[in-house]
Amino acid sequence: MSGYELVLSAVFQKQTKKLVKKNPQLRTKIAKTLKLLSADISRPSLRLHKLAGENNWSVSVTGDIRIIIHFSGDKVFCTRIGTHNEVY
Repeated sequence: MSGYELVLSAVFQKQTKKLVKKNPQLRTKIAKTLKLLSADISRPSLRLHKLAGENNWSVSVTGDIRIIIHFSGDKVFCTRIGTHNEVY
């Protein structure tokens, strides 16, 4: 599975800005994760896994930072980002 177009929701972008403001070194980690996500979703480092009950999936940025995504055709919608506790 490869070659997805990323769609970043307004909420996702706002949460990213807030996270990076508190922790500037997250900017490169988030960018790297998004690049991997669009290029090769099956990369083990993303730790992609389905969330219960919904058509949502989780991808790891760091040990505690997660991106919540869902798929539609060849698009990956990034809906939320935050710590494990914030997004689950």
